[in-house]
Amino acid sequence: MRCVRVNEHGGPEVLRLEDRPVPAIRPDEALVRVRACGMNHLDLWVRRGVVGHRFPLPLTPGCDTAGVVAEVGTAVPGFRPGDEVVISPGFACLRCEECFAGRHSLCRRYGIFGESRDGGDAEFVVVPGANLVPKPANLSFVEAACVPLVFLTAWHMLVTRAGIRPGHVVLVHAAGSGVGSAAIQVGKLFGATVIATASTDAKLAKARELGADHLVNHRERDFADAVREITGKRGVDIVFEHTGEATFPGSMKAVARGGTIVTCGATSGFRAEVDLRVLFFKQVSILGSTMGSYGEVLEVMGHVAAGRLRPVLDRTFPLSEVAEAHRYLESRSQFGKVVLVPGES
Repeated sequence: MRCVRVNEHGGPEVLRLEDRPVPAIRPDEALVRVRACGMNHLDLWVRRGVVGHRFPLPLTPGCDTAGVVAEVGTAVPGFRPGDEVVISPGFACLRCEECFAGRHSLCRRYGIFGESRDGGDAEFVVVPGANLVPKPANLSFVEAACVPLVFLTAWHMLVTRAGIRPGHVVLVHAAGSGVGSAAIQVGKLFGATVIATASTDAKLAKARELGADHLVNHRERDFADAVREITGKRGVDIVFEHTGEATFPGSMKAVARGGTIVTCGATSGFRAEVDLRVLFFKQVSILGSTMGSYGEVLEVMGHVAAGRLRPVLDRTFPLSEVAEAHRYLESRSQFGKVVLVPGES
């Protein structure tokens, strides 16, 4: 089978398309023929490397996989060859206290496909049977590959961690990103008013199509000042943070008294200074969030199948052009998801 391999960290040139044997499965696993695999910023971190973190190289990236079951182990109930599936992007031990409580992303053995074990940038991928999710019939494989990680992340951040409620005002940074475009939709699903930021008016126009109520071009205007104007100086109930160093000071200004900043990433840098006086006088909650539970994946897919949440596809690349796909994702030109397709050439 053809697969992408990261043998060493570096630029897009380190990505290798290799021929490797189709992997064997254990009784509790399934072999899936990949039809599409969505890209995330995580793919860039895996390729570049992260100071202080060790990835298990060599590694095949890719955590948003949709495909067809090719083989199932004897201990995998409910699925058979030919079934169309989406892969739940995170995996856990399913035996510890956190797993039994449904807090799978807090499991000490929690991992993500393409980050801590081989992922879906390949013609075949092996996954635990517990990670198989029926693909909604109303989605193509490419559309399905736009859903798992970003919608799970946005759902866990806004619903589980921040407790979004009807009437809340939510600030969503980087609306053109996969997770940003998902957060807009989750916010509107729960009856919130959504303020979306982006770097171009074209991206903001697409954010409005997804339901964003207010739009801020952060290259033309300070977003914290815009929030104060939009909310009558009150601020927002929830800041959806995933950019980090570049936006965090403004997020602290934009959040309302008693509000919440929830963060899942730091694409612009890892360091953020907080004036503790502002933190305790405003009674702000700062919450970390990583991925989510198996149950949340099923909940998200139910809303997608019903048409209440929809995937946002920017463009596809054939697997053979994975280096160019990485360059495109790094350029931040996309709105929504970039997807690799193994069957294309």
